Order: sequence, then C-alpha cells, then structure tokens
Amino acid sequence: MRQFLILSACLIGGCQTKSEDWAVKSTPPPLTAPVPAGATPPSVLAASKIGEWVAIPADDLMVLELAGNRRVVIQLAPDFAPVHVQNIKALARTGYWQGAAVYRVHDNYVAQWGNNETEKPLPPSVVARPPAEYQRNLAGLDVVPLGSPDPYAPLVGYAKGWPVAVDTRDATVALAHCYASVGVGRDLSPDTGMGGELYAVIGHGPRALDRIIANVGRVVSGIEHLSSLPRGTEALGIYKERSSDVPIVSVQLASMMAEETRPRFEYLDEKSASFAAWLHVKKNRQDDFYIRPAGGVDLCNATTPVRPSK
Repeated sequence: MRQFLILSACLIGGCQTKSEDWAVKSTPPPLTAPVPAGATPPSVLAASKIGEWVAIPADDLMVLELAGNRRVVIQLAPDFAPVHVQNIKALARTGYWQGAAVYRVHDNYVAQWGNNETEKPLPPSVVARPPAEYQRNLAGLDVVPLGSPDPYAPLVGYAKGWPVAVDTRDATVALAHCYASVGVGRDLSPDTGMGGELYAVIGHGPRALDRIIANVGRVVSGIEHLSSLPRGTEALGIYKERSSDVPIVSVQLASMMAEETRPRFEYLDEKSASFAAWLHVKKNRQDDFYIRPAGGVDLCNATTPVRPSK
C-alpha cells in the first residue's frame, strides 16, 4: 500500500539580519492602554474594534464537506507555500478529491485525507514535484514577536495572521505546526508532496515538523469533525478496513460558492492594540480560576484569533 509519510534558504549575504537588531525585535508588542482588571482573552476580543480584523480572501478558504453533514473550513497560506497552495486550489477546482476520504487518524497527531491508493491524473496546471516550500525568506514580512522563549526556534511570533518561527541565523521563517495546522503528506525526501494528500494536526503541536514539510494552512472551523473521529488501529493510524474511511462529499474553494452561501472569516491583526492586549492577557491570566499568572505562553497556545464574519 502506498503510504504518504508526514514526517530553499535565503543567501546570507543578501538578507541576513544583524543579531543585535533581533534583540530589539524579540520584545512583544507594547500595550497602548492599560488592560482592565479581570480581563480575559474572550473579553479582550469582544471589546476589539471592527477595523482591527482582517478579512480572509474567499479564494484562500477551502471547504471540505464530510459525510454526515460535517463541514471543515481551511484557510490556505499562499504567502508561505505558494506552489503547493496553487496546486491545492487547482485540485479543488477540478474535483480531484471526488471519491476521496479521511483514511488515517493518528491519536494525538494527525487526521489525513486524500485518494490513498487510487491513482488519479493531475490537472495540467498542477506542479507534480513542487519545490521544498518548508521555509521562506524573511524579506517582506514584519514579524510581531511572541516575547516568550521557544525550544524550536530563536524567535517566534506572528506575521500576516500566522504563527511563525524565525531562524535568525539565515533570516528565514516557517509556519509553526500547531493544533489545526494543515500540511502536505509526502514520502521520504526528496519528495515534497504535490498537495493531493493533506493532514490536519489533531494533537499537541508537532513542532519538529517545522521546516521539513509543507505547512499550507490551518483549519479555521470544524476541526472537531476531524479530532473526534475514531482512531485508526493499523500502523500510522491507518484505518484497517476501507469501510471505516470517512467519505469526503465535496471540496471547493469559498470563491466557487455563491456569495450568499460562502463562509467568511477574519483574523485579528497582530499589529493592532487589541492583539497586544490579548497576548498580554494570554500570558498573564487574571480569571478567578488562575491563582498564579504564568508570565508567558507557548506559541501554539496563543495562535492568532480567527472568527466568522458577515
């Protein structure tokens, strides 16, 4: 059985940033106003201003309809894996996943879907062997630092609404593998996966996958429909019987749907005052239950807030 395992750097002279500059940039965004006593992450978001939220383009939202009237909405990340994302969009537009299914559910790891053993011809526009889009040049990105230590990268933070990990040695940045991240299944290197087999993280963020696999987006709605599926009992969490596979009814981009029926989402701008307040409260919980603030937070426990919009 054919298995897809989920297991380009910048020239230093052209884009490396001085280490002393990073010492300044490693501090979190400053508060522009005092945080109200007793503020919680939800209360900060509820008090945010409409102009602090950024609409996600309809062409970057992919809608999976699973059997049983279960919808999963994925935001794609063309700024970080442009060729893979272009492939995925082409596959969605041409019905490549018709007859596909979720066939792998690995406990505390991933749920994976695709055509599994079935070979299908690729649309002409699909790049069969994409480049290794595991990281990108930092140029053109304005990273807002988390301000807490990270075991996987010298610096972590946020850029264009995404949680990112920065390698300050070569000035490259990668999307962080957090809960609900969506990546491309691949075989052993040099295979990079073309986008036909995808997975969503349904457990603790497997950050060891940063920079070794194409991270192409995140589930913004419906992750519970994947995380609650029965676990596979075969190696790697594969379902033993094909009758256990969860059929995919349809896959389409929101831009392919009628205006009145397409889903809409927006994310909180990491450069906004409300984001700074939200991040501060995430690190220093004041709720009645939290008798001692932690004073810090893990990147994957403070991923950018995303909400439905009208």
